[in-house]
Amino acid sequence: MSRPDAGSGAESARRGWRVSRWLSAWRASIEYRRAVALQRAGKGDEALHCCERILSWVPDHFEALHLSGVLEARRGRFDDALARMAAAVASNPRSAEAQANRANVLKLLRRPVEARDGCDAALAINPDLGFALSLRESLKKDLDGHAAMRNGEGAVLMAAKEFEPALACFDLALAAKPDLPEALNNRGAVQRELGHFDEALASLDRALAVKPGFVDALNNRGLVLQEQKRFDEALASFDQALALKPDTAEALNNRGAVRRDMGHFAQALDDFDRALFRRPDFVGALINRGVTLRHLKRYAEALPSIDRALALEPGVAAVLHIRAAVLASLGRHDEAIPEYERALERDPGMRRVKVALLHSKMFACDWRAYRELTESVIADVRLGEPGVNPFTFLAISDSPRDLQRCAQAWVRDEFPPSPSPLSTGERYRHPRIRVAYLSADYRDHATSHLIAGLFECHDRERFEVTGISFGPDARDPMRARVEVAFERFVDVRQRSDEEVAKLLRDLEIDIAVDLGGFTTDCRSGIVARRPAPIQVSYLGFPGTMGADYIDYLIADAFVLPPEDEPWFNEKVVTLPDSYQVNDAKRQIAPRTPSRAQAGLPESGFVFCSFNNNYKITPPLFEVWMRLLREVDGSVLWLLEGNKSVPGNLRREAQSRGVAPERLVFAPKVGHADHLARHRLADLLLDSLPYNAHTTASDALWAGLPVLTCRGNAFAGRVAASLLHAVGLPELVTASTAEYEALAQRLARDAEALAAIKAKLAQHRDRCPLFDTRRFARHIEAAYLGMWERWQRGEPPSAFSVAPID
Repeated sequence: MSRPDAGSGAESARRGWRVSRWLSAWRASIEYRRAVALQRAGKGDEALHCCERILSWVPDHFEALHLSGVLEARRGRFDDALARMAAAVASNPRSAEAQANRANVLKLLRRPVEARDGCDAALAINPDLGFALSLRESLKKDLDGHAAMRNGEGAVLMAAKEFEPALACFDLALAAKPDLPEALNNRGAVQRELGHFDEALASLDRALAVKPGFVDALNNRGLVLQEQKRFDEALASFDQALALKPDTAEALNNRGAVRRDMGHFAQALDDFDRALFRRPDFVGALINRGVTLRHLKRYAEALPSIDRALALEPGVAAVLHIRAAVLASLGRHDEAIPEYERALERDPGMRRVKVALLHSKMFACDWRAYRELTESVIADVRLGEPGVNPFTFLAISDSPRDLQRCAQAWVRDEFPPSPSPLSTGERYRHPRIRVAYLSADYRDHATSHLIAGLFECHDRERFEVTGISFGPDARDPMRARVEVAFERFVDVRQRSDEEVAKLLRDLEIDIAVDLGGFTTDCRSGIVARRPAPIQVSYLGFPGTMGADYIDYLIADAFVLPPEDEPWFNEKVVTLPDSYQVNDAKRQIAPRTPSRAQAGLPESGFVFCSFNNNYKITPPLFEVWMRLLREVDGSVLWLLEGNKSVPGNLRREAQSRGVAPERLVFAPKVGHADHLARHRLADLLLDSLPYNAHTTASDALWAGLPVLTCRGNAFAGRVAASLLHAVGLPELVTASTAEYEALAQRLARDAEALAAIKAKLAQHRDRCPLFDTRRFARHIEAAYLGMWERWQRGEPPSAFSVAPID
């Protein structure tokens, strides 16, 4: 018996399928001709039934799908028509007629953008298809209306600050009419709000290409450029807008804001005043005017503008923040604190307000919620959040790692490196090394009290020294002294960061020394533009700036041991003795006030701490109060700082069992008189985590011993550095328990304290700490080492300076 063919059944099935499909197609062809005849005879319903039968036999039958779509449309059933047309196009994408008919249905459904795209698809297949040409022409009015409607919807959403939905509306408007300038302008404005600055600029440039004199687009373009810190370009954009419409309050206000950002405060105020002349209730201009007056330190004038803005728009968190900041600048922290709190209630996410609130509370020694606030700020820093001022953070944290995190986040947000650095590695060949010192503090200020002598002691045969001043001209004796100490002194208050950076580049400065870092009135935007090939952080800011455009930080082995260097972006240059320069010409008033004149009791031990009040922390105050309880008749002598401090600290003392009157507060006096009154104190108690810096060297110069506890970070180790350099290492303790025990011993052992005072008196005039010329040779050796590496084409690297005897 033969074996059957295994494939014969499958082949038979395939033949049967082909026959069936041929028969279906044959029947469908006959039925389609019938459908066409019925359609031509005006019998649309019957024709549609024929198409349905065809599609039951051949579901992807192009002609039946196309014809049924036309028939459904004629019956007004547009959704069904569109479904049939879409299936027809899918079955035969190269049919221009099907594409055009589908577009027509989309037009009837009021979907003009898709209808236009369908016409374009049809015309791409057959450019001469008359129906598609006429249909596309007829869509223009629909597209214009659709674009205007979507643009209007977006504008409403934008006004409600619903930016993502607004952007979607503007995109739909532009899909209908790609060159609609109003939609391009609105999309650019929304993109700016969303932080998409490059996209915003592209949208606004397109709007201006379509409509060159479009003032709103010029205004919005200026705002985007301002966000990108491209201030010169932003200013040009606002100038162009105002040339077209000189009375535009918005453009005047915006140009004023850019001028303020550039440091042109007088011109900025003029713009704000002009804007307010045109619109007296213009809240934005009122706020900007107040902020600018604050920058000019005209705080009393700033308040009425801010108050007027709040009267017009009560309770706005950002304006409450500004008002609080002005009050804080006036030293009215007791009034600033509730304003900061109100701002936070309205917007709990305002991190800067939280930090400013904590700082004001620290200045006022108002420690309510102190732990919660400090823990919250530290947590923000550890998450890498921006908005925490590193200068404020120095008094909160003693973690070098957290201090670096804080500085890095601040730099990313506030002072990012310029994408176009001015110095690009070229090497100058000057006969002398050109050093520029940048500072806001060339006046009766702690920085100048320390460094003025260095400027006078520089070796002028080897160094050409320039002073760059961007702080106020106080016209005091210290300002006059500093000005003549430099070979070149330039007041750049009215110049922008960009202009100052270009000045340094034009002067071919070899080494730019930033004396302020992130302290008050800093201008870190100057060094962010890399105007000098070597950039150095020194003296004013005791920590890392977290910026790669700062090459070196000058320190010593006490404030910055090698194990801490990983937490500094800068390369560390270690000086011998102490990193802190001191002026051997400090003047002490010859007359010492009496105890009674200073408000002190006639007898009893006088502990003092003349630090800024914000450096006093609750844990430290606990130690001080225990000392007062243990040492009978003793008092604690503090700076008054502001009017809130005495009441707050006396209340804290009473809660710890110390009579309030045992806290004595010293008012502000001239520097020479302040040094003279140190003679009335017995021992200066240092602060932690932020030590006494100039305060400690002032005390030592005046003959007053300083007791310190060595902290964990640069700012908490400065007094230890000073005490080693003055020959009193025995006053450096390793813990608060040791600090407290030594303070008690010295308060009870008059002979031991007298011996320390005698040692200080003996060492003062010949110790390294107060030898300004010796220090000058050391820091010059540091500059020379930096300069030589640069001349050899080598990158910055840490090194130590050998002592010069």
